[in-house]
Amino acid sequence: MTNTMTKPARVAMNGVDVPTFIATLGAVDNQREIARFTFRANGQWLAGTHSRVEFKDFYGACSENEHNQTYAIEGDHPEVLCGTDNAPTPAELLLGALSACLTAGIGNIASMRQVELESVACTVEGDIDLNGILGLDPQVRNGFQGVRVTVAIKGNADDETLEKIVRQSVARSAVFDVMTNGVPVSVAAKVG
Repeated sequence: MTNTMTKPARVAMNGVDVPTFIATLGAVDNQREIARFTFRANGQWLAGTHSRVEFKDFYGACSENEHNQTYAIEGDHPEVLCGTDNAPTPAELLLGALSACLTAGIGNIASMRQVELESVACTVEGDIDLNGILGLDPQVRNGFQGVRVTVAIKGNADDETLEKIVRQSVARSAVFDVMTNGVPVSVAAKVG
């Protein structure tokens, strides 16, 4: 008589429906084209440096999809940069996107590894020299010169496992990839 040990089934954890996640991975593995998505952001100028961007729909899983509701964010510049400080700067929103992407990845990866998280806090800082944007020094780039991320994570696993979860999130982050590897961007002006 042979005793076989079976692994316990992975269960939902940290707000992630792990069985559905596993099923989704299997479906994508069997039909790779459903993994191709196009996300959209539709922005409108409000006044001065203040704008509003809406996220209503996207293409994914081989069809057009709508969010449960239209989401919106606003961007502006602080008064010291001739704005009205109605919202974060677009550069700050980029830092926020990196934080949100890494944090989401940590939640998913920890759940897949059945690590119960107690807390995750992601702090992102970016250094920028406005001499570039203002056109005062052509040697200074317009964007961030450096970005630092600190992730404070607590959970029911040892430090090495928690560190691996953070590293895996960085390795799989779409926003980290765009920020560190770049991506072609085309801009078309429709006038009139």
